[in-house]
Amino acid sequence: MKNTYYRRYFKRHIIRIFLLVGMLGFGQTNRETTDNSIEKNRPPNIVFLIADDWSYPHAGVYGDKVVQTPTFDFLAREGVLFTNAYCAAPSCSPSRASILTSRYPHQLESAGNLWSVFPDKFKNWVSILEDAGYHTGKSRKGWGPGNYQKGGYTNNPAGKDYLDFDAFLEDRKQGQPFFYWFGSQDPHRVYETNSGVKTGMDSDQIEVPDFLPNTDCVRNDIMDYFYEVERFDRESGNIVRKLKDAGLFNNTIIVMTSDNGMPFPRAKANLYDYGTRMPLAIYWKNGIAEPIQIESFVNLIDLGSTFLEAAGQEIPKEFEGKSLLGLIKENTEADWKREEVFLERERHANVRKGNLSYPSRAIRTKDFLFIWNFEPSRWPAGSPQVHQSVGQYGDIDNSITKFLIMDMQDSSPGVDYFNLAFAKRPSEELYDVINDPYNMHNLADKPDFRETKNALKKQLQIWMEGTGDLRASLPKTTYWDEVLYTPNYQMQNFDLQEEIESYYYLKPSGSKWVEFNCKQP
Repeated sequence: MKNTYYRRYFKRHIIRIFLLVGMLGFGQTNRETTDNSIEKNRPPNIVFLIADDWSYPHAGVYGDKVVQTPTFDFLAREGVLFTNAYCAAPSCSPSRASILTSRYPHQLESAGNLWSVFPDKFKNWVSILEDAGYHTGKSRKGWGPGNYQKGGYTNNPAGKDYLDFDAFLEDRKQGQPFFYWFGSQDPHRVYETNSGVKTGMDSDQIEVPDFLPNTDCVRNDIMDYFYEVERFDRESGNIVRKLKDAGLFNNTIIVMTSDNGMPFPRAKANLYDYGTRMPLAIYWKNGIAEPIQIESFVNLIDLGSTFLEAAGQEIPKEFEGKSLLGLIKENTEADWKREEVFLERERHANVRKGNLSYPSRAIRTKDFLFIWNFEPSRWPAGSPQVHQSVGQYGDIDNSITKFLIMDMQDSSPGVDYFNLAFAKRPSEELYDVINDPYNMHNLADKPDFRETKNALKKQLQIWMEGTGDLRASLPKTTYWDEVLYTPNYQMQNFDLQEEIESYYYLKPSGSKWVEFNCKQP
């Protein structure tokens, strides 16, 4: 086959077939069959596979036509697939701190911010499992970025660091139950430009969210994001196969998810769905009777309580998360009493003069998303000129998508992408998520929705008071503005036109690639 593009396209699907064959268990060893009779009577092992900046619905099992995620799809189809899973905060460090403590970011003091300090006084279920006899550890990104030593930890809160899963298993005692955290850095930026299209992805098949311009350059950027999602899926698949080879697969709870949404404007670091709605699949051969799909609302803070109950450990009364064990083992969705999730954010990067946060709280139901912005006079994406980190509008990771939208200021025909991404926002936002799945049309000031808005705001206020949120009584508190921010980096404005002009994307033409610039029609 001479055509370069179609060779790569064919290769993508062949690789997917081999990965699926591996996941379905062909070539399982006798060791697994022999060991399972013993393993099923032991506390379950737990493997936690967490991506860095991966949004729902970017997986094959959710219906995406381009990104190939055979590992996630297998775990979902043979286990439990969640369609309404959310992170507590759309920012790495607070989301991960909430996962590890089964509490909301505002309950964790400085750990409610990115690049800050994680106090060890808050009970951490990894430590609880270790105290109960589990072998615990992690590879790559655990909790962070931030300073856990200053908070009293010796090791990362996600566990002692290991080079890889093999090294972790080698350090385990025979028969010892274990918890392993694999924290990929994918699909966090920076991306290798054109990495996606070179694997045979079809740009025309990319579904661009309505809040982003549907251009060749943006689609290329999304394909590069997909490339790293696929790499995370492959590496997770390698860990799953190692479990099979070691005879540990059947009695291991495998969870695959992400910490927050994709690193694009109006996604990561925002309380809209593309910032907070997460892919989530849970597999446990010995514990889940049959594959199921769960549409009820869950929060990633529920995972800690789930793990402890599965391990036979008492769930601390401080934990806000609710165990999913009954839901996934007995398919008791009809009894699952949760019709909403609560979301929040404080300071992401240090991108406003005075190190100021952009504090918000939100409630998401099946019909609506209500967001309460406590400081609407501040720039939600960071100041237009660099303060300390990342560059202009620094709460949005730098990318060609961001640069192109910045270049649309005062000249956006049709959809005003610039203001959606960068402009100041009102104190109240309300979105009809059924008819407006991309959260673009604020209904908060519409008379027909006043009753709905007020009811959701009241519910949000009650939750804030019940969970000890400082902003329930002091909406303008400066606590999270004053919390330590540890790094100093990229403290200058970037040249917008230079960034755009230096970006070139590729398109296949016969057996060759043709190079284009984003400024070309």
